[in-house]
Amino acid sequence: MATEAFEDLVETFEFLDDWEDRYRHVIDMGKAFPALDESLQVPATKVEGCASQVWLVPTLEGGKFDFEGASDAMIVQGLIAVLHTLYAGLTPKEVVEVDAVAELGRLGLNEHLSSQRSNGLRAMVQRIKETAERAL
Repeated sequence: MATEAFEDLVETFEFLDDWEDRYRHVIDMGKAFPALDESLQVPATKVEGCASQVWLVPTLEGGKFDFEGASDAMIVQGLIAVLHTLYAGLTPKEVVEVDAVAELGRLGLNEHLSSQRSNGLRAMVQRIKETAERAL
């Protein structure tokens, strides 16, 4: 179960033949993702387990999950934007039910991220799911 925005992203990735083009697209997504106010980049919002610094600030409005985020690494900022397309607008119950490994696998990220980046991505997904579970 993925959002319409994520399905669009999957289609875009299918169109982009080369991993380098996909990588650039992820970075461009990160550049276009709204900046997180520095006042929110605090230990309480920091995601542990990431090689780079990552902050996620979840919100629940009208029963729908959303989050802001930031990283000091361009590719990780792009991965935050990818996760946003996967989760934003879902209910907390839907967020918990998303099989992130399978959905992100549709983008081919598993084969192309370093083990440190993959661990960081898992840590971000875990933080998102834990936040959604607390909202149930």
